[in-house]
This record gives sequence, C-alpha cells and structure tokens, in this order.
Amino acid sequence: MDVTANRSGLEAWLILLRTPGIGPATLRELLAAHGKACAALAAARRGALPRALDEAARAWLRAPDPTAIAADLDWLAAPDHFLLTCDDEDFPALVHEIPAAPAALFVAGDTSLLWRPQVAIVGSRHASQGGVANAAAFARALAAAGFVVTSGLAEGIDGAAHAAALDAGGDTIAVLGTGPDLVYPPRHRELSARIAVHGALVSEFPPGTPGHPTHFPRRNRIIAGLALGTLVVEASLRSGSLITARLATEAGREVFAIPGSIHNPLARGCHRLIRDGARLVETVEEVVAGLAPLARELGARLRERLEAPPRVVPATPAGASARPARAADPDYARLYAALGHEALAIDQLAARTGLAVSALSSMLLMLELEGEIVASGGAYARRVG
Repeated sequence: MDVTANRSGLEAWLILLRTPGIGPATLRELLAAHGKACAALAAARRGALPRALDEAARAWLRAPDPTAIAADLDWLAAPDHFLLTCDDEDFPALVHEIPAAPAALFVAGDTSLLWRPQVAIVGSRHASQGGVANAAAFARALAAAGFVVTSGLAEGIDGAAHAAALDAGGDTIAVLGTGPDLVYPPRHRELSARIAVHGALVSEFPPGTPGHPTHFPRRNRIIAGLALGTLVVEASLRSGSLITARLATEAGREVFAIPGSIHNPLARGCHRLIRDGARLVETVEEVVAGLAPLARELGARLRERLEAPPRVVPATPAGASARPARAADPDYARLYAALGHEALAIDQLAARTGLAVSALSSMLLMLELEGEIVASGGAYARRVG
C-alpha cells in the first residue's frame, strides 16, 4: 500500500492492526462484512464485532495513540517499505490459503519476491557444524536453481540459510517475530540489513513490536505459507521447526527432512517427521523434484486467480511443445516476446510488457516449469535450444 495514497484508509488499517483483541481472523471477518478498512474501523467502533473487546481495546478504538500511528506512517514513508493488506492485489496469494492467514504484512525490501517460488529452510538455533554446513549447501544450490530461500532469521540453521543464499547471489526472505524495524537476535543486525537490500524482511507485527514467545509460532505459519515446501535440516523433538513443518503440511505444502545419526539429538525431530510422512532427502535434486508437481499446481492456481476473466488455453497434446498453446494467450505472447537470451529482472519485464509483477511471477513460474525459460538470481531468459 502506497503511504501517499488513500491516507485515511491506511490509517484505518494501522489502527485496526494495533487494536488489542482484533487478530487477523477477526480483521478479515470485518473486511469481508464491510468491504474497506475505513468501514471496518467504523463497525469496530460501533461494537459490530464477532466477539466482545475489553476496555483497553475499546479505549484504543475511541482514541488511538497518535504517536504510534505517526511512527508507523514514518516507517512506511521510507524507501522500499510497504504494507501489503489482504485486500491488495499484491498480497501473496499463497498466504491467503493458510489457516489463520495474516490480514496484512509489513515488508522492507523487494515485495515481488513474495510471489516467487520459495523453499523454506528451517532448523535448530543450536545447530551442529554439520547442520550449518548442510543448510548453507542446500540454500546455495536452491538459490542457484531459481528458488527464493525463506526462513526466520533465527540463529543456527535460519541464519546460515539466509547468508548462503545471499552469498550465492540469490534471493532470501526473512519472516520476523518482531516489528519490521527490530532485529532479533541482535547479532543478525548486519545480516538483516543485507536482506533488506537484497531480499525482503516480512512481519505481520507493526513497527516497534518487540519479540514475544507467542510471536514465533505466528511467524512460522507465514514461513510455511509463503513457501512451496519446507526443508528441516536439524531439529530436536521440542524444536519450533516441527511447528513450521506441521503448518506446512496443514497448508498442503511439501515437507522435507534431512536424516542424521541416531546418536544426535538434533536429528530426532527430522526422524520423527520422516516417520510421519515427510520426504527423506539427501540432495537438492530430490527437493526440486519433490516440489515440481506442487509448483505446477500452485502456479496454475495463481494464474487462474489473477486472470479476470479467465482464459481457456487448449490442452497440449502429448509430446507436443507447450509454446503454441501459451502463444495463444496474448499476455504470454507479450511476455515471451519481451524475453531474450540475456537475463532480465522481473521489474524490467514488467516495464517491457506492461503486466503486473504479481501476474508475471506466476507466468514465469509456469514457463520455467515447462522448460521454456531459465531463472538465475531473480533474472529470467529464454532457454537456449
């Protein structure tokens, strides 16, 4: 959401997001019933809510703290700072589908990455040297394969995955359990700054919100919701990574786990996941192969969601090239004409085609899965030959 456009609507969103007792589910219900944030706020002030609020929440609705709202607006006025709301076409479609989906996301960085195919890499904060090395190796290879690496900026596996993706020239998303302006743990301040420039920091919590134990499971559901699949590298039986894996399963996404020694307590969580149906993986190729069917399905569903009205593309006969069928779609024809053998970033393709970044993301995913194009480091080109 542009901070300079529809200021009253933006302020209504910020007031609602800071109202104690109005969580994402209640806020989505208000929007479904009343349409826009201003109308939803008016309804909340009248008490037209699915559940009663306490006096502190009612007092906030009557007289929100102008200092807090001004601080939010100041944060949003900074370059590359955004609020993506669930009624915004740029809100990531995959996140809409998860249980208890967030109503809005604060983003620092490149919002288009939220529409790119992602793999979550998670694991223990107290990882072994071998676990850190595995996380880094998988993150580098997945980034080279064109995936965005998504994690939670925690110590151990998360930090290793973020850093390795950036070092490989790839893209990474960090989902936070604090406001988007705070760094936890503090030792990842430099890493967080790199991600804000070369990736994206994402939080459902307003600026200034400190970390709290209840925030991190909420963060984990967004990690699982953004990604096509979740790779658990190392985890104890009490690890929060198992929560992320469970949430990924509930959202219909793939879960992968790397096995370890039976004598390593940090392998036991992965072994439990494998017993419960997660895919045992030893190579990046196994992860990519496991994601391909889901990526095709989700890419098609994204395309259907974005088309208005939907266009029907004739089925491609077995053994035939997909290009003629795609070329019959004028948007795909414009995109394919804009692509060359020199890799182009998605914003360059948006400028050349006039298509929205959200639409381009799903179209590029389909072309990549069908072998028509190659992706590297967030740039796209026609496949040679």
